[in-house]
Amino acid sequence: MTGANSFSVSGYGPERAGWTRVFARDSVARRLDWPMLLSGLALSGLGSLLVFSATRNRTEINQGDPYYFLIRHVMNTGIGLALMIGVVWLGHRTLRTAVPILYGVSLFGVLLVLTPLGATINGSRNWIVFGGGFSLQPAEFVKITIILGMAMLLSARVDAGDKKYPDHRTVLQALGLAAVPILIVLLMPDLGTVLVLVTIILGVLLASGASNRWIFGMITAGVVGCIAIWQLHILDEYQIARFAAFANPSLDPAGVGYNTNQARIAIGSGGLTGAGLFHGSQTTGQFVPEQQTDFVFTVAGEELGFVGAGLIILLLGVVLWRACRIARDSTELYGTIVAAGIVAWFAFQSFENIGMTLGIMPVTGLPLPFVSYGGSSMFAVWMAVGLLQSIKVQRPMSA
Repeated sequence: MTGANSFSVSGYGPERAGWTRVFARDSVARRLDWPMLLSGLALSGLGSLLVFSATRNRTEINQGDPYYFLIRHVMNTGIGLALMIGVVWLGHRTLRTAVPILYGVSLFGVLLVLTPLGATINGSRNWIVFGGGFSLQPAEFVKITIILGMAMLLSARVDAGDKKYPDHRTVLQALGLAAVPILIVLLMPDLGTVLVLVTIILGVLLASGASNRWIFGMITAGVVGCIAIWQLHILDEYQIARFAAFANPSLDPAGVGYNTNQARIAIGSGGLTGAGLFHGSQTTGQFVPEQQTDFVFTVAGEELGFVGAGLIILLLGVVLWRACRIARDSTELYGTIVAAGIVAWFAFQSFENIGMTLGIMPVTGLPLPFVSYGGSSMFAVWMAVGLLQSIKVQRPMSA
């Protein structure tokens, strides 16, 4: 590579342009992590089929067009891929210099949600609706800016050679940077996103080499915070009801426990190979609410069975495996921290989403990465993949 963010390839003049240059050993195309990229594409492709199955007969939401959600899901994936390419082109090191701007923009976005411009959907005021069916969830992009911001602070003196590990003052600054957007998101309230952000912070601190006292302190603070939130009645009634239904699945099966019970019925009825795509009785009968978004995994369980649901988990595992390798092989602490933060994000959100459909985790409204319908989530996930690819592409060939 001729530069940190360059797509040109050293040793190849204009006469070697074209396919030879594209597939040269040190070209960007050859250095991309193709197992991760292809697994992400496969997940989004499967998601398109599952979203179509869940919405093609839902005339009350698809505006009379059975292909309405399918087309938009494919468009969201296409935009997400374009954003990924843009991130790879800019490079994670260039984005490192733009962290203050990105952080400010993300804070402005989540603050806008708390103004009259914000809209409440499913009990959470975490959307900005633009009209024409277009909306944005700014909290999704906070995940990226917290990872980049904390990585910038924690790695600055280590990558410069001044320190071997981030000191306590630096860790405190990084936690302060993350605390501001978390408090704003908590006011929405969007407890699911808060849980993801806290998991990201833990992953980032572990990867940075910070003292274990910070890890134990974070866990202790989390426990105390949960108790305080419960005692101070910060949670809305619908959130308390969700936790109550998780603790006692038989509680109000026609009310707060309805979603989880119907999801488990759908997945349990799929058996080994499923009822067949578009032939699931729970999906066709529209028994599972929000099936194209939060509960999309139930479509896979019912219509594709254990095999199809297992394939989704396997593909997510490949993405996480490759991301872990990128974190391990990075030659700079900044890249390691960014990759580790994304691993923590993807791992927890996938586990929580699949777990809530199985009844082993409370319902929090988190989408399944790559698979669930939703533009903001899709854009953020593919931008994160772009960061991972940039870390791999910009690693020296000898590393």
